[in-house]
Amino acid sequence: MCDSTCVYVSLCLSVCSSPVVVYVVHSLAGKNYVERTRMLLALRINVLAKGYSGVSMETVQAMVKAFNASCLSWVPEKGTVGASGDLAHLTLGLMGEGRMWSPQRGWDHAKTVLECHGLTPLVLKPKEGIGLINGTQMMSSLAAEAVERAVGVARQADIIAALSLEALRGTTKAFHSDVHAVRPHPGQIEVALRLRSLLHSDVFPSQISDSHRTCDRVQDAYTLRCIPQVHGVANDTIAFVKSILTTELNSATDNPLVFAERGETISGGNFHGEYPAKALDYLAIGVHELASMSERRTERLVNPSLSELPAFLVQDGGLNSGFMIAHCTAAALVSESKALCHPSSVDSLSTSAATEDHVSMGGWAARKALRVVEHVEQVLAIELLAACQALEFLRPLKSTTPLEKVHELVRTVVRPWDHDRQMSPDIEAAHTLLREEKVWEAARPYMDQYRDSLPLCCFLLLFNHLNELSLASLNGANQSSEDLYTV
Repeated sequence: MCDSTCVYVSLCLSVCSSPVVVYVVHSLAGKNYVERTRMLLALRINVLAKGYSGVSMETVQAMVKAFNASCLSWVPEKGTVGASGDLAHLTLGLMGEGRMWSPQRGWDHAKTVLECHGLTPLVLKPKEGIGLINGTQMMSSLAAEAVERAVGVARQADIIAALSLEALRGTTKAFHSDVHAVRPHPGQIEVALRLRSLLHSDVFPSQISDSHRTCDRVQDAYTLRCIPQVHGVANDTIAFVKSILTTELNSATDNPLVFAERGETISGGNFHGEYPAKALDYLAIGVHELASMSERRTERLVNPSLSELPAFLVQDGGLNSGFMIAHCTAAALVSESKALCHPSSVDSLSTSAATEDHVSMGGWAARKALRVVEHVEQVLAIELLAACQALEFLRPLKSTTPLEKVHELVRTVVRPWDHDRQMSPDIEAAHTLLREEKVWEAARPYMDQYRDSLPLCCFLLLFNHLNELSLASLNGANQSSEDLYTV
């Protein structure tokens, strides 16, 4: 990642530098996830350090000490309308009130936790109370996780889709570069290139592809043929949301703002969460389509009339249900996500005696976007298992090297399905591979090799063209070197 991602990247790395242990506490207001509170505190420190909040250096340094000691306030996830005062619980713990968590002490009274680490509760100075509780960091901290996970699952979705297309003996003609050059959306071209790097080519031949080269099929179903178009806009959506969020994470978002260099305090509306709320609603809608496509491909894999494979990808179908229920699970998750994709930011209820008469509902936008991303991961985990199982029925034929490496990876954690067994551990294992981006890591070196085999002049033209398009579509936001590879 390059410096253009600014604090967005550095904070994501800093909060994840230690082993992630998630502790959950239930309350009337919802759940509290300690690692997410760590991100929230880091983001708030970043905003205060900009110097527009009227908060003393002493207070900021005390917050940094609490962060470094992992003294984290109890913060509920529900109860915000996404416009003002979202950070009261975060501040409460730092003042020694309410509950707080640390690795050494666990959950205890905040004052006890702070004293256990040699820290003193905050004693607020003038302006500091309102300076500490106002801002969009609660929704933005959840948004940062949602975007990072979306980036990971989107690029792995292309690999899983390629596995399914190979198992279904689909054609690669729809991914020809000429098709996408005449509709040059950055994400579409990016995904098509990824698919070409994974499927049959002179660089990586496929015995499976060779076996049906003379078939009379003209074209595949949309969920195979239109992968670049649908996955592509999901990638572009993520890039757009990331550009909005990068600005948001590095902005002063409380009220009033203090401009010390000219001795002026201005009451404004930077605390309003409409920007992240709208972006997160868009993220949920865009990323959901990855699961929608994936579930339909899983249906094709398990349906013998569509796949010409054993029903539900198991022998002795009368005795074994195979992937029947796994597909039901994928369908249920996709259906639930459809409801979650209803935009929360189109709603508003007047609060605070009609002073706060329009609110963003950004907290709910963030929580449901994160849930949709998780559903996408789980649905794709099921497709990954189904595609690998389907390849077992095509043996001894082999696929391309990158896809075989992914198959080998999956088989290190999940054995082939020869008869019915509990499937949830298999789905969880595949989900973990996706969360840890192991699928991407397995295929990436071979995708690099394919890229390196392209004529340099063609690659540079493509690279420059897509870079210009990306810069224009993101209104000048820079892409990281990781993103630029994906063209």
